Amino acid sequence: MRSLRHIARHLCIGRPGFGKALVHRATRVRQGACASGDPGSARRLCIGRPGFGKALVHRATQVHVKMADEAVCVGPAPTSQSYLNMDAIMIAIQQTGAQAVHPGYGFLSENKEFARRLAAGGVTFIGPDTYAIQAMGDKIESKLIAKTAKVNTIPGFDGVVKDAEEAVKIAAEIGYPVMIKASAGGGGKGMRISWNEEETREGFRFSSQEAASSFGDDRLLIEKFIDNPRHIEIQVLADKHGNALWLNERECSIQRRNQKVVEEAPSTFLDPDTRRKMGEQAVLLAKAVKYSSAGTVEFLVDSKKNFYFLEMNTRLQVEHPITECITGLDLVHQMIRIAKGYKLQHKQSDIGINGWAIESRVYAEDPYKSFGLPSIGRLSQYQEPLSFADVRVDSGIQEGSDVSIYYDPIISKLVTYGSTRAEALKKMENALDNYVIRGVAHNIPLLRAIIVHPRFVSGDINTKFLQEVYPDGFKGHVLTAGGRYDLLATAAALYVAAQLRSQKFLGNLRVSSVPPETRCWELLVELEKGVYMLSVTHSGQNYTVEVDGEKVVVSGEWDLASPLLPITINGKYRTYQCLQRSASGEITLQYLGTSFKLRVLSKLAASLSKHMPEKIPEDTSSILRSPMPGSVVAVSVKPGDWVSEGQEICVIEAMKMQNSMTVAKTAKVKSVHCKAGDTVGEGDLLVELE
Repeated sequence: MRSLRHIARHLCIGRPGFGKALVHRATRVRQGACASGDPGSARRLCIGRPGFGKALVHRATQVHVKMADEAVCVGPAPTSQSYLNMDAIMIAIQQTGAQAVHPGYGFLSENKEFARRLAAGGVTFIGPDTYAIQAMGDKIESKLIAKTAKVNTIPGFDGVVKDAEEAVKIAAEIGYPVMIKASAGGGGKGMRISWNEEETREGFRFSSQEAASSFGDDRLLIEKFIDNPRHIEIQVLADKHGNALWLNERECSIQRRNQKVVEEAPSTFLDPDTRRKMGEQAVLLAKAVKYSSAGTVEFLVDSKKNFYFLEMNTRLQVEHPITECITGLDLVHQMIRIAKGYKLQHKQSDIGINGWAIESRVYAEDPYKSFGLPSIGRLSQYQEPLSFADVRVDSGIQEGSDVSIYYDPIISKLVTYGSTRAEALKKMENALDNYVIRGVAHNIPLLRAIIVHPRFVSGDINTKFLQEVYPDGFKGHVLTAGGRYDLLATAAALYVAAQLRSQKFLGNLRVSSVPPETRCWELLVELEKGVYMLSVTHSGQNYTVEVDGEKVVVSGEWDLASPLLPITINGKYRTYQCLQRSASGEITLQYLGTSFKLRVLSKLAASLSKHMPEKIPEDTSSILRSPMPGSVVAVSVKPGDWVSEGQEICVIEAMKMQNSMTVAKTAKVKSVHCKAGDTVGEGDLLVELE
C-alpha cells in the first residue's frame, strides 16, 4: 500500500474499540478477514481513555490499543468530555505529530467543524471535504440537493420544524404515517414514527432530546413514512479528480428501533436494472456535492421496486465488510489513497458481485425486552468463532472487557461469506452457535432465529420484519417434540459425564465401585415446567437416553471445562453451549441460540426436593423497576400524585437512546426513588405505588 508510506502516522478517533481506521484494519487482518488488505508499516495511533473500559470504545488492554503504537487519553467517559471534545483531540494530534485522521464510524466522523479544524491545522482528514459533510449531513439540505440532482426523494416538509404544534400541523398536511427525524442524525438516533397527533407531539419531544444529546443539534424534519419498505443502501467511492463508482448494494431491512441488526450483500430483491439505476443515482448525488472518499447513499424501496433517497452517510459504514467481501475492495485502503490524492484504481466495469456475505451485529442487549434493551457488565468469558473458514469478526474487545452505559452496545460485527446465500447463511448459523459471550446479555438468540426463519431465508423481508414475525415480542426458540428430547438427553448425558468425572482423580477411580461403563442412571429432569423420567446407559463416549419411550444416543468428547459442547445426537452434529452447571443439578444449555434452564436430579434428590420451600415471586403491580441500566433524564411525578395506566413517570437514557417508563395501573404514587441525573442499574427500584 504505497499510500500508507506517504502518510507516516495515523490518528484513530471516535470509537476505536470497534475497529476504527488503521487499528481496525490491523485487528481484522489478525483475525483472518475475508477481505484482503495489508495495514502497512505506518504507525498506528489510537486516541482513547486508557483503562476506563466503556463499551467498545477503549480499554488500555484491548485489542486495538495493543496493536497501536501509541495511545492517548482524551478525557472521561461522557462523550462531550472525550470523543466529542475537539479541543482535546486537536491537542493530542499536535502532541503526537499525527499527519492524518480516520474518524471511524460515529461521533465526529460527519462533523464539518472537525474536518475544518483539521484542514486548518494541516492535518489530512480521511474523508470528504467540509462542503460534502455539511450538505449531506443535514437531511434538509441533502434532500434539496438530491432533488436538484434528479435523485428520487420522499415527499415531506423540507424546512426545520419549530415546535410540537407545527409538527402536528405539518404531519396532518403530509398525511399519516410520518417519520420525525433529526436533521443532523444518523444510526437511528432521533427518529420516531408517528401515526396520530399524540404520537407526533411525543415523537417531537423525544427526537429533539435525542438529537441534542447525540449530535448537539436538535433540529427536526418530517417526511412521509413509507409503510413496509426495504432499506437498501448503495456504497459509493469517489476521488478528488471527479471519478466515482457504485459498489453494489447492501440489504439493511432487518432493524429494531430504526437501527440495523442483520445486513447482507447483495440484496435478494434487486434485479440488475434496478441495481444499476440506484447506483447511477447514488453517483449523481456524490458528484453533485463533489464527494471524495467512501460514502453510502441510503434508499427506501417499496414492493414495486420504486426507490427513494433517504440520506447519505459521509463516512465508513458499520456494515462495510460485506461489500468488501463481494467486491474484493478494501474500503479503508481506498479512503486513504483518495485522501492522499490518488485517482481511483478501478472502473465501473471492474466492479462485480462475487459470492454472498452476511453481517450480524452482535449487541450487548437483552433481545427478550423490546428486541434488545442494553445490558452492561464485564465479559467473564469471551470466545470468537474464528476457527472456521470465511468467518470474520470485527471487534476490539476480549475476555475481561467491560460494557457500560456510555456508548453504543455493539460487541462485534460477525461476517460470513459464501459462494451462495445459502452457504453464507449456514456459516453464520454455525458461527453464532460457536460464539461464546458470558457476563452480559446478548442478542445471539435473536440473530440466530432471524437467519433461519423461513421468511428471511426466502428473502421476504422489510423494515417491519421483527414486529411482523414476533408481534408479541421475541420469546426465543420454541422447542419441538424432537428438540425437547434432544435437549433433555443432552442435559442428562452432561450430568452423568460430570458425575463420572467426579469419581476419578488423575484418571483413577477415587473409591472402589462398580465400573461406570456398566451403570444405568435413573434421573428426573425438569424443563419448562414439565417433569420427565429418564434412564441413561453409559458406554465409552456414548450415552443412550430413554425418555417417553424414545431412545436418544448422545456422543461427544465431553470436555467439561469448555463452554462449547460439540456433540452428535442420533448421528446428527450439534453445538450446544453449557452456560451454567451446578452441583445441585441445575444446568443451563444454549440450544439453537436460546438458553434453556433444566434441573437434573437423581431419584433420591427428587424425593427430597418436595420438602424445599418455594420462593415467593415479587408483586410487581405496585412498583416500577428500571428494565435497563442508564441515566435518568427526567422524572414527572412526586409522592402523592395520582397516575393513570400507561402514564409516563420518568425517562431513562441508555446507550444514546431515550426510553419512556410508564406505569401498569392507575394508583397513587407512594415514593420516588430516583431523580434527574441519577444513574440506575437494571432492576433498580424507580417508583412505588400505593
